[in-house]
Amino acid sequence: MDYMQITKQMMELNKGAFDNSFKAMTMLQEQTEKYVFGFLEKATWMPEEGKKAINGWLDAYVKGRENLKTYSDENYKKAMDYFTNAQQTQDTFKDKKK
Repeated sequence: MDYMQITKQMMELNKGAFDNSFKAMTMLQEQTEKYVFGFLEKATWMPEEGKKAINGWLDAYVKGRENLKTYSDENYKKAMDYFTNAQQTQDTFKDKKK
């Protein structure tokens, strides 16, 4: 049984699940942003400082979301590279043993 190949496939499955969940979360946050912007346009009673604070929060959410995606993509790539290199090393070792 090739444990490196199994582990690599598990990582690919996890990456796919993460990407799909992240896409759903992004769509939900974008829809919420749309509603908040609509609310802020109609909220004449809210002071400008409050609107700026809410816009700042929304910007922080977007930046945090983008950073999370970037970091997770980088780390998945590092893990996949590790397992690919380990498998190649293992295959080379097996070939030399023959």
